Amino acid sequence: MRGYGKAFVALSATLVAGVSFLAGCAALKQDRPLLPVREYERMIVGRLDAEYVGTDNCVARCHKHEKITDDFRHSVHGEQIRPETGLPLVNCESCHGPGSLAIEKVGEDVEYNDEHKVKCDTGKLLDIKNLHTPAQSLICLKCHTAASTPSLAHWNTGVHALNDVGCFDCHKLHQGSQQKVSREEMAEMCYGCHPQVKAEAQLFSHHPLRERKMACTDCHEPHGSTQEHLLRGNTVKEMCTRCHMDKQGPFAFEHGDVTENCSTCHTPHGSVSNHLLNAAMPFLCLQCHSGHFYTLDADPATASQNRRLFASRCTDCHSQIHGTDMPSAEGRAWFLQ
Repeated sequence: MRGYGKAFVALSATLVAGVSFLAGCAALKQDRPLLPVREYERMIVGRLDAEYVGTDNCVARCHKHEKITDDFRHSVHGEQIRPETGLPLVNCESCHGPGSLAIEKVGEDVEYNDEHKVKCDTGKLLDIKNLHTPAQSLICLKCHTAASTPSLAHWNTGVHALNDVGCFDCHKLHQGSQQKVSREEMAEMCYGCHPQVKAEAQLFSHHPLRERKMACTDCHEPHGSTQEHLLRGNTVKEMCTRCHMDKQGPFAFEHGDVTENCSTCHTPHGSVSNHLLNAAMPFLCLQCHSGHFYTLDADPATASQNRRLFASRCTDCHSQIHGTDMPSAEGRAWFLQ
C-alpha cells in the first residue's frame, strides 16, 4: 500500500506541475504589452521622469504655429473619439510621448515666450522620423489593434510590414477628416513603390484606375492578407467575381484548371490584348489546347478543294469559355453556348 501511496503523491505532483505550466503558457499568450506603453515611451525619450501634461499645455505654451494646431483639430484624431469605440482619446502626447520635459523651460505667457524666443525643446519628445519603421508603426498600433481595426489582423505578417513600409508612408497624421487615403490620390501614391504596375495601367486594355472608377484597394488589402500579392478574398476567383458576377458559377461544365485562378488567362493591371488577356487568341488557348480546323460545308462543285477554316478567335464559337450549364450537341462540354 505504501508503494501505491508514493505513486499517487508523485502523480499528483506531476499533475499540479503540469497545470501550473499550462497556466503559465496561457498567461504568456495574453493580449497585453510586455511593458506598459507609457513606460516604453519614457524609455525611448530617455527619461523615466517625463510626465504627460496634456494637449492644452502643448498648444498653449509651444504650438503657436497655427497650421498644425488647426489641421489637427479638424482631423479625425483631433476630434473627441466616443468612449464606446474602445479607442483612447487621441492627443499630441499619444504620438509624441510625454511632454513635460519639452515645455519645462517654457512659461505660460505666450507673448513673453515669443519675445524672448523661448521654445519647447522638441528633442525631449519622441523623434518619430528617426525611429525604425516598426517602432513608428507601433505608435499607431497601440490604439489601432486588430480588435478595433479588423483590417490590421494580418499586418505583422503582411508584405508591407515585412519590407519596412509603415503607417506614416501612406497616412497623413495631422490632416484629413478621415485617415484613409483618398481614392483620388491612392493610385499615384501606390505607383511610387510599384512603377511596373503604373506602366501596365497605361496599356490599351486596363482596369479603369486612371479613369478613377476603381482604386487599388478594390482588389488589394494593403494592411495584410492571407493571399499572395495582398489580394482580398480567399481565392483569386472570389476576389474577381465580386465585380464579374456572371463568371462566378458554379456551372455544370467548368473550365477545369482555371476554376479558381483567373490569372491563368488574364493579367490584372494592363495588357496589349483585349479583355486583359495574357496573350492574343488563338495563341493564348493554344498554350493548353492543340487547336483544330473546322471543315466548311462545301457544295459539290468545290468539294474536292476540301475548304477548311482556322478561326483566329476561339470565342467566336466557344463563347461560354468561363463555364456553361448547356452541353454541346456532341454531348461534350465545349462551351459553345
